Amino acid sequence: MTHIDLGNDIPGIRGLFEYRPDTGRVLSDLGEVLLRGDSTLSRGERELIAAYVSHLNGCRYCAGSHGACAAAQLPGGTAQVESTLADPGMAPVPAKLRALLAIAAQVQAGGRAVTEKEVAAARAEGATDREIHDTVLIAAAFCMFNRYVDGMAALTPDDPAYYAATGERLARYGYAPPR
Repeated sequence: MTHIDLGNDIPGIRGLFEYRPDTGRVLSDLGEVLLRGDSTLSRGERELIAAYVSHLNGCRYCAGSHGACAAAQLPGGTAQVESTLADPGMAPVPAKLRALLAIAAQVQAGGRAVTEKEVAAARAEGATDREIHDTVLIAAAFCMFNRYVDGMAALTPDDPAYYAATGERLARYGYAPPR
């Protein structure tokens, strides 16, 4: 049960966006740019960063949704996502993505926790300045999204099939609401 009456029964952040379409549109557009816009990181990699930060924040709704979306777009599917969330240091992902996940974890801990050490490690694995920037921005945005969902006690389904369907929908249609 949400902390306030949203006037809808839509799970997660989508119910919050429906309650406040003016802010929902802006936040949806941000998600669209960060996770599906132009980037040298694949959509699946960016979704995995979002899922990882959400997992670290304990946000079941966002970790489930974005983990399923990452799984729908990564070659290793659900097993690759679950392995990464369980142990990112041994994740079955390219070394560059492992280094970017380390930066995302530092952002989740606190923006000032990111040091030159993590940035240099990502660069050593081939990460560009844009990829480092976008990783920090995705991680920071998902800290906000996670706190929004959990702070409002948004409806969080327990059924894994819900998240699988949501992940497929997001992978196919994205985040921007219809205009």
